Amino acid sequence: MPPPGLPLWLKLTFTLWVVIWATTYARVLGWQNFLWLCDLASFLILVALWTESRLLISAQWLAVALVGVLWAVDVAVAFATGVHPIGGTEYMFNDARPLAFRLLSLFHLVLPLVAGYGVWRLGYDRRGLGWQVALTWLVIPLSYVVTDAERNINWVQGPFGQPQTTLDPLVYLVGLMLAWPLVVYLPVHLATLALRRRRRP
Repeated sequence: MPPPGLPLWLKLTFTLWVVIWATTYARVLGWQNFLWLCDLASFLILVALWTESRLLISAQWLAVALVGVLWAVDVAVAFATGVHPIGGTEYMFNDARPLAFRLLSLFHLVLPLVAGYGVWRLGYDRRGLGWQVALTWLVIPLSYVVTDAERNINWVQGPFGQPQTTLDPLVYLVGLMLAWPLVVYLPVHLATLALRRRRRP
């Protein structure tokens, strides 16, 4: 096991990255974009690194681990075949935006690495699941109320970036609030606990 704590170089590098990324996104996409759960995770991971909060880094590990993997799979398959097996990353191939700007979205690959390293160094706090669920249940209704419907922030208008018309909007929203923890957070939580048990002597 490495000594506890996080290295200063990681804190400084990630801080610089967040400043560049957030400044660019704010100018081009506006404040609504920061309500995406993965965008919020960038700021919360930054806080977790500097405070070395095991609880906060654990919660954000749940937020970004599986999402980062699925994002990478969708981009990679679309790049190789032109088909998005999951959806939601079509913007990465939209030539209307400069390539340099689209490449900033590679933070989806960086966040799981940083959060995973933080959990490895600080340990995993199982209370992170409850904290992340509470944050999600706050952010999803807020996204529905205060953001433009066509932006579909956190997929509150429909899954995989596409609007849905099958369900009543509020019924769909409740289902989304239940599905997010069950499908995204719980598998990562259980896998992390299992790995932690295996590492113990």
